[in-house]
Amino acid sequence: MLKKCLLIKILLIIFCSVFINASFANNWRLNMFKGVTPLSHEMYNLHMIAMLICAIIGFVVFAIMIYSIIHHRKSKGYKAASFHDNTRLEIVWTVIPFLILLGLAFPATRSLIKLENTDNSDVTIKIVGSQWKWEYYYLNEGVHFYSNLATPYRQIQNKIPKGNHYLLSVDKALVVPTNQKIRFLVTSSDVIHSWWVPRLGVKRDAIPGFMHEAWATIEKPGIYRGQCTELCGVGHGYMPIVVRAVPEEEYKKWIKKQLDEQQQWELKQINLNAQTNLTRKQLMALGKKKYLQICSYCHREDGMGLPPMYPALKGSSVAVGYPIDRHISMILHGVPGSAMQAYGDMLSNEEIAAVVTYERNAWENNTNDIVQPVDIAQTRVASKHEPKLVHKSKWGGLR
Repeated sequence: MLKKCLLIKILLIIFCSVFINASFANNWRLNMFKGVTPLSHEMYNLHMIAMLICAIIGFVVFAIMIYSIIHHRKSKGYKAASFHDNTRLEIVWTVIPFLILLGLAFPATRSLIKLENTDNSDVTIKIVGSQWKWEYYYLNEGVHFYSNLATPYRQIQNKIPKGNHYLLSVDKALVVPTNQKIRFLVTSSDVIHSWWVPRLGVKRDAIPGFMHEAWATIEKPGIYRGQCTELCGVGHGYMPIVVRAVPEEEYKKWIKKQLDEQQQWELKQINLNAQTNLTRKQLMALGKKKYLQICSYCHREDGMGLPPMYPALKGSSVAVGYPIDRHISMILHGVPGSAMQAYGDMLSNEEIAAVVTYERNAWENNTNDIVQPVDIAQTRVASKHEPKLVHKSKWGGLR
């Protein structure tokens, strides 16, 4: 009798400790996030109910099993029973799990129906994944921008200490209003990605040619971080997501500011008189920074690339060849049919001029060419009025 009481006490201590520690699971990042949206709350509650049921079943099963092993051991003179089946017991252990699953199915189905209902949304945002960044379109407001990894390259190389948000910070966050229904349209321009923000309870695959929907109503202002959760290539780990939820009035001011800046930016890129010349030192410094941030995942820090998909720039006909317009055009417009994307809408004239200058003078290319922002502006203007030259490219595809 004493042994039975001791066994029961041990099992009760283990059972209680599991649920006491469960309250600290979020701090340990072992548990599902509670989130800041109604859907994420429902998901969390369903998860905790399912875990509680599993824990109770496990406790009962292991308690019976441990008791049977200890109490009916051979040393106490017990002999193994000989029986074939027990119809009543089989009915019981079939009906009970069925009722448990049925009880879980109803709230889970209700949540799934809510998950797919994107009607009556206040804000619609199109999200496009590409190697390796996110592109956001505010379809009702007309705002459009790219969001890139902002973690310094020296941190990735372990040359400086890592920050608190290592690989989870971006140069431009997705800003959304609180207490409004936000509809997300998720797709991809190249390979399969996945847009996932745990605290919003949103995870949608971004598949080329498909548009997947999701929605969220964020109840609390704050910054919420996520990542791409689909293995999408060598830069998969460098596609963080940052969502900044703000009050409605602040959101409206942000939209107005973005529209003004976007219009000014677009006009400046094709205004030849608005371009400012940079020194070689400035071009090389900015070019290296942008190259490491955007280009190095494919073409590598040393310019040797990852052939045949990502060709080398060191000594290539593009980076040391002429005319230089060919080099500029590839960065501006990309190369159809290849992994080379168009960066004309993402990078300014200064940034593209700096990247071209850096690529033509780094890794012993030593062309001594200097490209200024006005050269990029001229190419932009020309590309609007003249047909693009078509020739075979070493990078694949036609230009």
